[in-house]
Amino acid sequence: MSDTAHIHAFDDSAGAERDAARDIAEVPAIEVINTVAVHLLSAAAVKCGLADDPENQLDLDEARKLINALAGLVTASAPDLGDQHARALRDGLRSVQLAFREASAIPDAPGFGAGEKWTGPVN
Repeated sequence: MSDTAHIHAFDDSAGAERDAARDIAEVPAIEVINTVAVHLLSAAAVKCGLADDPENQLDLDEARKLINALAGLVTASAPDLGDQHARALRDGLRSVQLAFREASAIPDAPGFGAGEKWTGPVN
């Protein structure tokens, strides 16, 4: 790559980063939190075996990590989200926590399951 082409490629990537930062600056925090939560929820559901190919996608170690992150996010952000958004996220979280418990060959003790450090026991 010539020096000129290299500089233009750098300018293009720097411009793209500025555009992305400007775009994200216009997005309300609630939308960012909801988007992240939905991604965590979707990934956790897949890892709990709730997708099309559970035999090949079930990974409870990965699911626990995702559910823990989701539970922390939902619990910490619920007061700022408002009842409608928080309730929907809590319902989704509870669903994957229950799916995790059902998929576990040896279920965790109540209060020690995925995300239960932040949500309390789920049964």
